[in-house]
Amino acid sequence: MKIRAAVLERTGGPLTVTELDLAGPGPGEVLVRLHASGVCHSDQNAIDGTAETRCPAVLGHEGAGVVEAVGDGVVSVAAGDHVALSWAPSCGQCSECLRGLPQLCAAAWPAMGVGGLLDGTSRLSRDGEPVYHYSLISSFAEACVVPERSCVVIPKDVPFEIAGLVGCAVTTGVGAVWNTAQTRPGDRVAVVGCGGVGLSALLGAVAAGAAQVVAVDVSEAKLEVARELGATATVIWAGSPEDTAEAVRDASGGGVDAAVEATGRVEAMLTAFLSTRNRGAAVLIGIPREDAVLPLPALSIPRMERRVLGSIYGSSRPERDFPLILDLYRRGRLPLDKLVSHRLPLERIDDAFALLRNGEARRAVLAL
Repeated sequence: MKIRAAVLERTGGPLTVTELDLAGPGPGEVLVRLHASGVCHSDQNAIDGTAETRCPAVLGHEGAGVVEAVGDGVVSVAAGDHVALSWAPSCGQCSECLRGLPQLCAAAWPAMGVGGLLDGTSRLSRDGEPVYHYSLISSFAEACVVPERSCVVIPKDVPFEIAGLVGCAVTTGVGAVWNTAQTRPGDRVAVVGCGGVGLSALLGAVAAGAAQVVAVDVSEAKLEVARELGATATVIWAGSPEDTAEAVRDASGGGVDAAVEATGRVEAMLTAFLSTRNRGAAVLIGIPREDAVLPLPALSIPRMERRVLGSIYGSSRPERDFPLILDLYRRGRLPLDKLVSHRLPLERIDDAFALLRNGEARRAVLAL
């Protein structure tokens, strides 16, 4: 079938909306007609080379839509189902999956690096030449073919733009608080970086019953949004990790139990670590450059039992966490609609990335 899609021709190059060929789903695969896709900083990392991506590629990994067809052997979804897409389809059989770590599946991650689906080949092409997938999803398009395990059926009254964000940003942020940090009612939480993922973490902390939620950012406008979403205190960047962390400790009454860092910047990671109190955890979500090094005051790790926890995809199990998150959204406990600040057509994808880069957007969504 013919589809329109935004193609990254080369690292550092433009995104070009053009026509591609999309092959039908193979065994264990699903064809999804996309209705919405979030625009995420991970996509920007692919564009600028922070995360190496095989090109030409169709980016996008926060998609939601309607199943149009399924391949042989697919049993969990059917034509007509509304689905949110997960870019981490665990195999359920590798050593990491058997350890209860599906977000680190040994089968999914190598396939992503190749730019194909789970069998290593692409369903996208142009003039007979392959165009590569991104994160097994490629949602900057009218339709996509994905692994069956990337599809999570959702209620038909959930807006596609909300379901798309749950596919990455929301689950990454909320899951970091719920699953990685295991935040409990009464805990103190700080969020360092108030973009879409950070604000999702903030909403997750509020929903979990955190007694204090301190938001940290370089932008007063973003801190105003954080207050609107439930932050009990805000801290503007004070020029250094040490001074900013001191302000967080003052605002929280001595430090936090979990400090979620959502920027990928080393100075923000150090701020998160220094913001914690005894046995507190810095939960690092942001993806830094490959050569980045994080220096830590070593003595405070054993003496204060401070911890550093990595969190990919919110340590989530999409088949469990997507429905839970969307249930709380439908009940008004997670006001995810407040994260969407801009809605644009696919043809304006460059504008969406400009909004992302200048920090103007809470979250921009492409209507497909």
